[in-house]
Amino acid sequence: MASVPNRSSPPAILLRESFREGGKVKNRTLANLSHWPQAKVDALRAVLKDAPTTALLQDSFDIVRSLPHGHVAAVLGAVRDLGLDALIDPAPSRSRDSVVAMIAAQVIEPSSKLACARGLRAETATSSLGEVLSLSCVDEDDLYQAMDWLGPRQSRIEGALAARHLKDGMLVLYDMSSAAFEGRTCPLGARGHPKDGVRGRLQIVYGLLATKEGVPISIEVFPGNTGEPKTIAVQVKKLKERFGLSRVVLVGDRGLLTTARLRDDVVPQHLDFITALRAPQIKALVQSDAIQLSLFDETDLFEVAHPDYPGERLVACKNPLLAQERTIKRLSLLDATEAELDKIATSVKRESRALRGKDKIALRVGKVINKFKMAKHFIIEITDDSITYRRDEDKIAAEASLDGIYVLRTTLDQEALASAEVVSSYKSLAYVERVFRGFNTDLDIRPIRHRSEERVRAHVFLRMLSYYVSFHMQRTLAPMLFKDDDPEGAEAKRTSPVAPAKRSSRAIAKTQTKRTANNDPVHSFATLLKDLATVTANRVQPIDGELASFTVVTTPTPIQRRAFDLLGVSQRLGYA
Repeated sequence: MASVPNRSSPPAILLRESFREGGKVKNRTLANLSHWPQAKVDALRAVLKDAPTTALLQDSFDIVRSLPHGHVAAVLGAVRDLGLDALIDPAPSRSRDSVVAMIAAQVIEPSSKLACARGLRAETATSSLGEVLSLSCVDEDDLYQAMDWLGPRQSRIEGALAARHLKDGMLVLYDMSSAAFEGRTCPLGARGHPKDGVRGRLQIVYGLLATKEGVPISIEVFPGNTGEPKTIAVQVKKLKERFGLSRVVLVGDRGLLTTARLRDDVVPQHLDFITALRAPQIKALVQSDAIQLSLFDETDLFEVAHPDYPGERLVACKNPLLAQERTIKRLSLLDATEAELDKIATSVKRESRALRGKDKIALRVGKVINKFKMAKHFIIEITDDSITYRRDEDKIAAEASLDGIYVLRTTLDQEALASAEVVSSYKSLAYVERVFRGFNTDLDIRPIRHRSEERVRAHVFLRMLSYYVSFHMQRTLAPMLFKDDDPEGAEAKRTSPVAPAKRSSRAIAKTQTKRTANNDPVHSFATLLKDLATVTANRVQPIDGELASFTVVTTPTPIQRRAFDLLGVSQRLGYA
């Protein structure tokens, strides 16, 4: 390259080629580069001289933005692999993309709709999610509108999930939980019995239908003061009419599937069921010798029949570990009750300011026995100036004899489901409880600040769809997680369906060594997503204004590559 003086103008930059002709060296101009910017000229000069270009390249490009992207690619890849976006609505639209964004954001980092919108917008983006879904200009009002758009589609979406995962004759799990409610304007908010541990607040309750494996299918929101049994009729109608299932086995706990609900709602619809008897019902069976406790010395489960349960099978079970836990808990409550009664007795006997009056003493005693629920196990005598009490050892022994015993009832015959399978099917309710734990921890269903019924229902439905994605991702990524990825090995170690669940040898090894079978570090689902987030989408802007900007995605580490391979996702999803 030659720089040729040009009088009062800037020098001309010419790209020249030297050659010999007739024994003389001559130059031939190949191109006039005078219009090039100086940085571009310097870059070409360095290349022609075969000089190191690293520093030069750094001076030629700017990385104007880096956004965490790997976790976005993983979650959106899972959404598309599940076909959830098309299931939400076959036609692409901004509303559908906004719903997908809220589902994915809840898996990646649970937050409010305001925070979600802020994380999507270009100027305040916390990941590449908004850019990949072309939602860089979204605000919270757009998300609220998308929730309103989603609400009327919930029934159709749940129907599609049921068609995908449920078939006639399958077990369907049903359970309920609650969530504390913020504000006082939504009609769904009411005081009731809290299942999430948040007391003294308005709440909603919600019922979840799931498969035996714990795949969520449908969720229904009820006012916070709705009793559990009252929701059964709604679920039965949904299974029969909306999902079109003619033969279903409904599995629910004894608080939901009460005798009245079975009689009035389940049996008339010709649904089979599996549930458990209450303690007084079990006690009655023992007293009538229908259940002989001596049989538990030989086996931990057996079937019995009783005229009070015509057309049903009763499976009696005894779990020694559960019996031990209940014994320890009872002794603890008895000791705590006695300690409080001792304090009352001391206040009655003291000389100054003694507690006097039968009514006053009884009031103090009532508070204690109601607190620990131990009134039935004490014999208490109260006068105006004394109190005596002792444990009712006969009643304590009678209750202790039933520790660890539970009885399942079902309308399924032996050919349809053996005794052991009845027990394992009922224990599958633990999967629904796992969903509720996910709602309250990983997905943060609380706090609920929406004011209208429709948006509260959409809020809860979005959480269910997020769990649907999370469930399938964790199952796929199980070899990399602390999650047990060898269910067959775990089941083989179990001596009886009544016995507590066992972890497989592979899962125990992962827990002990903190390494996978490939000798990689073991992750939780949350930490793996954080690791994937370090795969960034980098917006590169050439200093030469004539060249367009472009995005470079970080090369994954071997562990990140393993996660993407398991999910069948490219780290460049959205930028390919």
